[in-house]
Amino acid sequence: MASQFSKKILICAPNATARFGGEAILPLKYFELLRKRDVDVRLIAHARNQRDLEERVGDDADRIMYVPDSKWHRMIWKAGKPFPHAIQDAVFGSMMAWIDQRYQTKFIRECVRAGLVDIIHQPIPVSPLAPSWIYGFAVPVVIGPMNGGMNFPKGYEEYESLFARNFVFGARLVALALNRVIPGKKHAAALLVANERTRMALPFPNHPNIVQLVENGVDLDLWQPSERVIRKPNEPFRLVFVGRLVDLKALDFTLSAVAQAQARGVDVYLDIVGDGPELTRLRGLSKELGIDDLIEFRGFLSQSQCAEILKESDALILNCVRECGGAVVLEAMSAGLPVIGPEWGGPADYINEECGILVHPEPKDTYAARICDAIFELATNPSKCSEMGKQGRRRIVNDFDWEKKIDTMMDVYRTVQ
Repeated sequence: MASQFSKKILICAPNATARFGGEAILPLKYFELLRKRDVDVRLIAHARNQRDLEERVGDDADRIMYVPDSKWHRMIWKAGKPFPHAIQDAVFGSMMAWIDQRYQTKFIRECVRAGLVDIIHQPIPVSPLAPSWIYGFAVPVVIGPMNGGMNFPKGYEEYESLFARNFVFGARLVALALNRVIPGKKHAAALLVANERTRMALPFPNHPNIVQLVENGVDLDLWQPSERVIRKPNEPFRLVFVGRLVDLKALDFTLSAVAQAQARGVDVYLDIVGDGPELTRLRGLSKELGIDDLIEFRGFLSQSQCAEILKESDALILNCVRECGGAVVLEAMSAGLPVIGPEWGGPADYINEECGILVHPEPKDTYAARICDAIFELATNPSKCSEMGKQGRRRIVNDFDWEKKIDTMMDVYRTVQ
């Protein structure tokens, strides 16, 4: 059936892939779901993701153009490896983005000259301060949804060195200035933001067309709830964490909370799905706490494998202290799980009292104890745990379905000029 939507869309997102979590999946989902509706859409991606994309999109592979993996990309990537993540992102990531956008400018001009594009959509990077070079092509540009403006809670200063903290502060000032020199966001036909926090972090918070749209969505076909039987009180309470093993995820508090829950008589078990630089330290901490037999480090798994583990679990736990989004929260809710999450950043936008328990990270010295209280509440009340899972699934269907998100995006496309 031919689409009734006549506009031609060009998605610009070099870092588009399904191999990793985070924002990289977002442009690919837009491309796939728009094609599913027979929309005339093309994608500019990076050559390093070519194999993954071609295997995934099949017959639509000829609609993707690739920024080459140049010597400059490799040189900058190698130079940035020794630096902290904040500096990697702010400096070396910005340099890579500049090179990407220089290459993709050529593709954009070719598509415009050939009449292959009516609207350009730049869904990533999701940072509200990242300058956009996409302007001056005589077609409207839509940027976002963006999500950012995050800081650490009070008391968590050691998660970021004084140098890195001052550097990030300075980088934000530089980014504000760069957005005046590189005015892609100023000239965009629409800026999409996930929340008010992000709108206030924009270089142009008074832009005439700012639209609020959640950053993440859920594929309801993949993240399905299983037929859950209410857990019996004498059965182990199975928690699952999914994400990168980095300090910002605050897994040391999660492990401490599990140890405290065990001491209170809760038969609890935790699956940790993911990999990262904190793995060795977390393994050591679990042994130090005497709970290494209650923890299983499963490593990095595919989305389908993660979906299977969620079906075997009773609740998701995510105690991060700096998370703008948190797609895994939505995926867990879609799978029918309640969520124990931080009352801070993105997870607090998704979780309410009907579908999970929010734990504020302040004050720091009692954070683990309050996480333990949340574990105890769900583990000792299986009926409540089950009902929260059902409510979470309803919330996802109503508010976070990818198909509804595409409906909204197409409405945005129709209105921009």
